[in-house]
Amino acid sequence: MQSPENRGPLARFKVVDLSRVRAGPTTVRHLADWGADVIKVESPEGDAGMGGERHGPDFQNLHRNKRSMTLNLKSAEGVEILKRLVRDADVLVENYRPDVKFRLGIDYATLRTVNPRLVYASISGFGQDGPYRERPGFDQIAQGMGGLMSITGLPGQGPVRVGIPVADLTAGIFCAMGILVALLEREQSGEGQWVQSNLLSAQIAMLDFQAARWLIGHEIPEQAGNDHPTSIPTGVFPTFDGYMNIGAAGEAIYRRFCKVIDAPELAGDPEFATNADRSKNRARLHEAIGAITRKRTTAAWIDLLNESGVPCGPIYQMNEVFADPQVRHLNITRHVQHKTLGDVEVVGQAVELSRTPWSVRTATPDPGEHTDDVLHELGYDNAAIARLREQQVV
Repeated sequence: MQSPENRGPLARFKVVDLSRVRAGPTTVRHLADWGADVIKVESPEGDAGMGGERHGPDFQNLHRNKRSMTLNLKSAEGVEILKRLVRDADVLVENYRPDVKFRLGIDYATLRTVNPRLVYASISGFGQDGPYRERPGFDQIAQGMGGLMSITGLPGQGPVRVGIPVADLTAGIFCAMGILVALLEREQSGEGQWVQSNLLSAQIAMLDFQAARWLIGHEIPEQAGNDHPTSIPTGVFPTFDGYMNIGAAGEAIYRRFCKVIDAPELAGDPEFATNADRSKNRARLHEAIGAITRKRTTAAWIDLLNESGVPCGPIYQMNEVFADPQVRHLNITRHVQHKTLGDVEVVGQAVELSRTPWSVRTATPDPGEHTDDVLHELGYDNAAIARLREQQVV
């Protein structure tokens, strides 16, 4: 259990984590970083590598602040131990294929009889019901079906995936938000409920204005590459020593931008008079801007444009991201000691609270590192634990 000095704003909540790979662990990571007592329940057989290398960067970044126990949920006694865990738990998170929890006898309706206050969270590829219910869901599949790959990449390039598992990550974030809403509602009703998130819905929700262009305007968005599809000029422009981002959309900013780069002809050209005009003639406008931005270094342009209130910025490689003085000031990473890997630096939360901050208290555990501790908390003595090991329940 957590020591009092390490308690965070969610420390009063116990979370049973049955999830693996990414979407579910992302959900639980948010709860764990804010102090929830998380018990990661893992199969004694492992996850067949679905979560990646245990001591690799990805796994270590995902599973900090958790305790790990192994439990064979294919055995009747393993399910009984899980139900004992659930009796005083607040949240359970799973991302099995929808039918698995029913076959194991650990679905929401069943566990609700054990603990009516339980907030049970499920993440799937396509939802808990419907024609695609049984399909396996992976991030790239959702990116394609959710429309994202059709609007990512250069015009005419063909479909392009985003460089992060955005459907997994956002499904996890939405699920964490749903859990917190359910916990707040429980304070009024006294009852838990079933929270559901899926990769396809999360991906569609993240389309935002691109989806609205079709739903409301009946316009099918196309690939625009590094250019913003509707706010012109916003995109990547060449400089003397590389590239940079410039966002000079909007009438006031555009005219200010033209003044800063000493290009009054761009401000006075009737083909660039309005955003609609600039959108129609985007290629010519961006070519004209690029001819000017090539004359100075990225750093020189960033200083000049920022002084004039024109949004702009460098385009970093990953090592440069974490060397940036503002990123360092934001303190978005934390160091934690791992008993095998030593000092490990992980990515933290993108939101801060003034009185009750998030924290990274413990490194990712080894499989089953806390099995005995958790079983002792449930009332099992050493002899009973030895028997469970002999029977391969844990």
